[in-house]
Amino acid sequence: MRYEVVGELTPAEYADRLTAGWRRFGHSLFRPDCPACDACQSLRVDVPAFRPSDTQKRVWRLNAGEVTLTVGEPAATAEKLALYDAFHAAQADRVGWPHRDTESLADYHEAFIGNPFASEEWCYRVGDRLVGVGYVDRLPVGLSAIYFFHDPDERRRSLGVLNVLSTLKAAADAGLPHVYLGYYVAGCRSLEYKAKYRPNEVLGDGAWGPFVE
Repeated sequence: MRYEVVGELTPAEYADRLTAGWRRFGHSLFRPDCPACDACQSLRVDVPAFRPSDTQKRVWRLNAGEVTLTVGEPAATAEKLALYDAFHAAQADRVGWPHRDTESLADYHEAFIGNPFASEEWCYRVGDRLVGVGYVDRLPVGLSAIYFFHDPDERRRSLGVLNVLSTLKAAADAGLPHVYLGYYVAGCRSLEYKAKYRPNEVLGDGAWGPFVE
């Protein structure tokens, strides 16, 4: 990976980076830089043309009226840290993510709260209980989904799918052309799900084109 650290950045400036294959956590920008490999492909969904699959429609119906979404400014709380740690521990056991220590408030703030421009925090709740948190950049070129974590005890709700569908709906409501989902990697269980939101495009040789499996 190639990294750059920025102090301040406008949404338009980051949009230029995003469309060129960069991503970010906090003030750190990064992109794959492997001379002999192009497995990591930036993927974006065509919002006006998007049509949910039957499975995606079922997820939306399952959660309608039960899960509420609130969009606000990013803020670190003990509740979010506990959810973040529970999610990562479950992923380590389920799909082989590296086991790690609990997240510190400082590390969480660096990744999600301290940003070079205003970002959005999407909180999903069932009643008063926090079940999911997503971070989203609103840019001139579309919405960029930064990261999402959720309650591992709520797997039946497919909250990750709900978050992507909610992001696509918000982009459509705002008249934005794309939702950027980060890197797709064939064969990687944590990343290849992104191709299920169609139609979509990937970045290759400096230009965006239709995704082909």
